[in-house]
Formats: sequence, C-alpha cells, structure tokens
Amino acid sequence: MSDRDYMVRATALGERVRAFALDATDVVAELQARHDTSAPVTAALGRTAMGALLLAAASLKEEEQLLTADVRGNGPVGRIVVTVNGRGEVRGLVGNPHADAPDVRPGKLNVAGVVGTEGYLAVTRDLGMRETYQGMVELHSGEIGEDFAHYLLKSEQTPSGVGIGVFVDGAGRTAAAGGYMVQILGGLDDNELAAIEARMAALPHPTALLLEGATPEQILERIFPEGYTPGDRYPVSFKCPCSRERFEGGILSLGEAEIERIIAEETAPATEVVCHFCNEKYHFAPHEMQAILDASR
Repeated sequence: MSDRDYMVRATALGERVRAFALDATDVVAELQARHDTSAPVTAALGRTAMGALLLAAASLKEEEQLLTADVRGNGPVGRIVVTVNGRGEVRGLVGNPHADAPDVRPGKLNVAGVVGTEGYLAVTRDLGMRETYQGMVELHSGEIGEDFAHYLLKSEQTPSGVGIGVFVDGAGRTAAAGGYMVQILGGLDDNELAAIEARMAALPHPTALLLEGATPEQILERIFPEGYTPGDRYPVSFKCPCSRERFEGGILSLGEAEIERIIAEETAPATEVVCHFCNEKYHFAPHEMQAILDASR
C-alpha cells in the first residue's frame, strides 16, 4: 500500500457543499503495470478508477459495500470495469489495453478517442442487501470526468463538478493521477454558486497541481479559499480479492464431466487460470484438479 495515495472528505459553506479530493498516482501506476496499458488507456482506466473512488467516498457507508463503474463506449478500448469497496480498495479491467489514438495536442492524451463518444456509463452499488442499485446514463463526452459529472446530475440529481486526470510522462510512466469532486447539496445563492464554479474553472489541471507537490487538502483550499471543514482521510489502494481458493470454486462450477475432460485432455504440466482484473496467474496440475474434484464428492 502506498503512503502517497489517499482520499479526503470535506464540507464547506455550512455543509451546503461536500467535497472530496484524492491522490491516486500509485494506484493508477499499478493498474498500468498490471494491464500493460497504452498511454491513453492508462488515462481512461485511471480516470474511471478515480471516478469510482470518488463516488464510493460519497455513497458507501460500510467497508464491505461495493461500487462498480462500467464504461462501454464505441472506441477501440471496448469495455472498462472498475470495482471499489468501502475501504478504498480498487481493481479494474479493460477490453483492449493496447488501444491507441493520436494525441489531441502535445501533452493531451486522447481519452475520448479510445473510449468513444457513444455508449454508456453504468454505476452499480452493492450495499450488502438483497438487491443492487444501478444507475445508467449515455456517455457525455468519453473524457470520463465529464461523464461522471453527467451521471451524478442525470441519475442522482446531484449537481457536481468533477476534475480528474492522469499524466503519463515521456517514458510512458504514470507520473501523477488525482482529482476532486464537489457536490452542491442545496441552499446556495447565485453568487456563492458562481464563485465555486469560477474557482473550479480557473483551477489548474489536477495533475499539474500534483506535479507541483500539492496535496488533496491543498487542492480543496484552492476551491474553498474561505475555508472548509475537513472530514476523514483514508488510504486508497489497488487490491484484487482473487485467490487460489476462489479459483478452486470456479473450477468446481464447471461441473464434474468438464473437469474430468480437462484432466484427460490436458497436455501441459498445468492448467493456467488468469484473473482478468489483476492478471494474476494460477496453475493447477492434473492431480490438483483431481484432488479438487475428489474433495467435492
């Protein structure tokens, strides 16, 4: 777990506004390394992960609750899926990690070019109850941050400003990733609302602030110079709950006949199973698969 990556919650203007900010540089670097993503896909996956982390910070109350963000655009990356729990642990997958698109301009990755501008963003919350809760909107721009703001306005009727970004340096490494979300809860007059909008519009890009050494708290100070009330601060990290034991259960779900067929036809020393969320590989030799089958009988 990185000492650098964390989320902060805050309120301002008499609790009529709530805000969140995070540094997730090492989280996005881990996602990039796990999936060997191209620069624009790193930005797309990273922005989706941070959008999900910000939504989770605003809506998950328990550590075991889950939020999943599913982006399906018409661009070459295909599908992006990110899952976050109430502890700030995140994992993600992409359909085509090597998708590419020419930069919009020097230094500006073409995220919409790999995501696409037609499709949808779906957000699903599993609160540990019998049913899950899902909201879905059409993609607004394919830039991800704007799409999360569009989702909050249309699906949850919460006017929000979302600023998230990923900076990939000349060597192809994730050098900065972070951002903020500001939600208007109601009761602001026009002047107060205009002042917040103007400060967010004038704010440098989140990655520029992080590269200058700004912390999530200092990003919020730029948005609320009159002051804000800090809430809790907690780490965010990459974590996948996959394990060998979980995949043993997956093998059993194939059914006895299929397992016996695999054992009989396997020519390699072991069957390889890969977790699509983290690319961790698990190997099961024929005698191990037979033992799993025998134990279930």
